[in-house]
Formats: sequence, structure tokens, C-alpha cells
Amino acid sequence: MNKYVIGLDYGTDSVRAIIVNAKNGEEVGSGISYYKRWSHNFYCDKVNNQFRQHPLDYIESLEKAVGKAIEEAGKEIAHCIVAISVDTTGSTPVAVNKEGVPLALTPEFKENPNAMFILWKDHTALKEADEINNLAATWGGVDFTKYEGGIYSSEWFWAKILHMLRVDPSLRNAAYSWVEHCDWIPALLCGTKNVDQIKRSRCAAGHKAMWHPEWDGLPSEEFLVKLDPLLAGLRERLYTETYTSDQVFGTISSEWSDRLGLPSDVAIGVGAFDAHLGAVGAQIKPFYLSKVMGTSTCDMVVAPTAAVSQKCVKGICGQVDGSIIPGMMGLEAGQSGFGDVYAWFRDVLMWPVKHIIPNINGVAPEQAQEITDIVSDSILAELSKAAESINPEETGVVALDWFNGRRTPDANHNLKGVIAGLNLGTNSPAIFRALVEATAFGSKRIVERFKEEGIPIEGVIALGGISKKSPFVMQIVTDILNMPILVAKNDQTCALGSAMAASVVAGVHQTFEEAQELMGNGYEKEYTPRPEYVDMYQRLYEKYQQLGHNIEKMY
Repeated sequence: MNKYVIGLDYGTDSVRAIIVNAKNGEEVGSGISYYKRWSHNFYCDKVNNQFRQHPLDYIESLEKAVGKAIEEAGKEIAHCIVAISVDTTGSTPVAVNKEGVPLALTPEFKENPNAMFILWKDHTALKEADEINNLAATWGGVDFTKYEGGIYSSEWFWAKILHMLRVDPSLRNAAYSWVEHCDWIPALLCGTKNVDQIKRSRCAAGHKAMWHPEWDGLPSEEFLVKLDPLLAGLRERLYTETYTSDQVFGTISSEWSDRLGLPSDVAIGVGAFDAHLGAVGAQIKPFYLSKVMGTSTCDMVVAPTAAVSQKCVKGICGQVDGSIIPGMMGLEAGQSGFGDVYAWFRDVLMWPVKHIIPNINGVAPEQAQEITDIVSDSILAELSKAAESINPEETGVVALDWFNGRRTPDANHNLKGVIAGLNLGTNSPAIFRALVEATAFGSKRIVERFKEEGIPIEGVIALGGISKKSPFVMQIVTDILNMPILVAKNDQTCALGSAMAASVVAGVHQTFEEAQELMGNGYEKEYTPRPEYVDMYQRLYEKYQQLGHNIEKMY
């Protein structure tokens, strides 16, 4: 009898569920559900970089997405499902009580954004991240950031927790512990009632919480209390052990077995982050850069542990044994803004459409909305067509991609985006092309940092929405990197990676490598550099670096 697995992929806007034949990777059902509250921008404050998600969005969307996938696959397939594994965004932690329940699910905190999941791109903890970095460099003890690239980010676990403890006394008094999103979903599915029994993801702990075997787990109590006495005692209420995503978290609870219509013995795997399991789904191999290209980018590299164990790669998002493929070192980098930069420019251009057209006499509200939707849906594609024919050196426009700060190399979320070299002849396509080039230059800087630190990059694998939807962006990235880029065939590569992990959790496959070989979908396209652009972009890249150097002094 065929055995099937479910891969769950919790993204920024929605959760995706796919049902896959664990023997050969055939996808037989899929479902997607968008977060209802998030879609209305509830609990967010973009001006102040606050982005929070209600746990009810995760629960409701889980049930809907899996239900859609089962409906498509057929109920007879549901009886053959043997395991579920989960990936999520991260670092996306939440305050919980002793039972592991997010405080936002309790009556007192149900509308309190501080009691909700703090999304990966929430940058309200800039001050706390700076304090962590300053203390780690000066306190005279172990530098707990050294396996995190040497710089701790406001996007990560400890900075966010400390910020919440400082700004919300009621939350501080009620929070027993804190849990990452990728740890909470498996606990939810298993009906775990004690936070101390939650198996914590090696991926999340190593890359975002400064966990490392060298210092027996999390940073020392002495360091944390010196950072802020509010952290006293929290370390012992968190965790010491971590688990790779080939490990079994537990068995589905009777409640969730009934709610999802699944067998009562379905195994639930230890969770991980989306980009890491996305790299698995894209069939990452040693020294290839797996590049998830969406609102931001996450760049993954795996390498034999022996090749990296003596290195501390500077300025990246951590190096963790087993965070991507168990038994290999996983290295993470990325950009805080990629597709978000293009979306920002679209929204700037859309202002008159949204605010003037509805007020024109004779234009009905329905017509105004239709026009707005058409323009919004097509504007980036039309800009791409117009920008494609522009010679980038003739415009004189150079941009910096730090609109959401800089993740790597050398995290600094105080930095800002810049568009330079404008004149009265500069038009929208020229600005758009400069923004695309800036995001590609940011990608090049990451590749260069790996090489500078002795980590060769032998190829690039792209996945995510932009890799599928924008040949214009992909060709520019290829030209600027001066490396071929393979595009993963599967549309839901992160969910497929979770399904591969589930197949190992269920024992259908013994290793991730075996699962990749038998369940992988391969690649649909390869972009190659255009020689006539390579030298041109090298010259522009030098201007990008010079601009960045000057702007960084200001911030």
C-alpha cells in the first residue's frame, strides 16, 4: 500500500498543505488558506515596524488548508497518511503559559499584539539587538554570537523577547516561557499540555537563539542577567536539548485526528524554518546556494561538517549542525527586503490611482475598484517590460536595497533604502530597474561573503514566487552573480521539503538524501549569464558598494 505524507508550509501570508506519495514524490492534493486577520493588517503598525500574527489565524488556516488538500486527494488517501511535518517563518516566537498555550489564546490577552506571534520581519527590537551585540563583544566571557555570524539581529528570538518583557508588564507577569512558531504547531497537533515537553527545533534554536553545544545550550544565566535582570530565570524555563527535523515530535492527538480526518497514529515531525526545508525540497547539495526568493530572501548552504567546523563565518545568520540536512552543517544568510522592495515601489505609484480615481465625477465605486485592481495587478509586469530595454549604465541611477534594513552580510536593521543619481529625466522604469539591480547586488554581496570566509559557492538553486514569476528579475540576478541559476520545478518547494522530512520521520526513507533523490521534482529552467552585461554590472556593483559605504556612515 502506498504511504502518503503531509507537508505544511506556514508562510508570511498563508499556510499551504500538500499531500505527497512518500515513495515517489507525486503530489496528489494541495490546499492553501490565507490568514484572515493578517489580511486585514490587524495588530500591525508598518510605520513602527510592528508585525504580529494571531495564533487563531494559524489554527483556522491549518484546518482549512489540510481540508482542501484532502478533498482534492480523496478521502481514501487520507487513510494512508503516515506523517506530517511543518515549516514556518522564523524567528517568530510567542509568549506561552505553563501549558504551552500562547497568551493571545487566553481571555486576558486575546487582543493584545504583544501576546501574539512576533513575525520574522518585526523590527521593534532594534535597541535590544544592539545591546546584545555590545554585551557579547565587551563582557569578557564567551561571545555567544560567534556562531550567529558575530552579529545578533532584531529579527531574532532573544531581542524580541527582551523587548516584549520591557514594554508590557502584564505580559511579563503572565509569560512562563516562549516558543517558536515551528515548535508550537507540532505541539498543537500532538495535544502537548506542558511547555517543558515541547521538542525544540535545532534549526530555530541554533540560528536564532544562540544555542550551541559548546556552551551546553542557550547563553548562560550570567550573560542574560547582565543583559537585563528581567531575563533572570527564563533560561531554565526554556530548553537545553534540541532536535533535528528527521526526529519524531510525537503522535497526532485524537482531537486533531478527528478535526483533520486523519488516522490516529499519524507521526508528527519536529519542525524547522521554511527556507531550510525549502532547501531540502529544492534538492540542495553541498556548496550550492539555495535561494528562496520572495518578500525577502533566505540563502541556504550545506557543507560537510568537517569542512566548516573550524570556521566561524562572519556576518551571516548562523551555522548550525543539522539545521538543514541532519549530519551536515547548515549555513544561512539572506536579505530583509527583496520582493517587498518592488511592492513598496508599486504602492508608491499606486497612490494617485487609489486616492484620485474614486473621487472623479462619473466614476462608480465598482469601476474605480476594478481600475485599481487591474493597475495594481499589472504594474510590475509592465514596468519590467519597459525596464528590460534600458541600458543600466545610461540612467545613472543606483539604489540600495536596505528598505527593511540589512540582514546579511553584517546585520544592521537601522539602515535605510536609498535611490541615488536621479535627474529630471529619470522615469519609473529606470527607478524600478535600479531597485531590481540593488536587490541583485545584495545577493552578490552574500555570495562574496561566503567565498571570503572560505565557503565555496559552486552553483545556485532558486525557489519561491519571484523565481517562477519574473524572468526579468531572474536574468538580472544571474548576470550580476555571473553564475547559472537553476529554478526548482515544484511550486511549493518548502512544503515539499516538509513532506520529505515527514517521509523520514515515518521511516519510509532513512535519510533526507534518500528522500530528496526519490521525491524530488528536479528543475524547470536554467538561467545563464549574458556576457555583455557581466562587466557592466561589475562596474555598477562597485558604485553600489561605494554608495552603501557612504550611507552606512550616516546610520
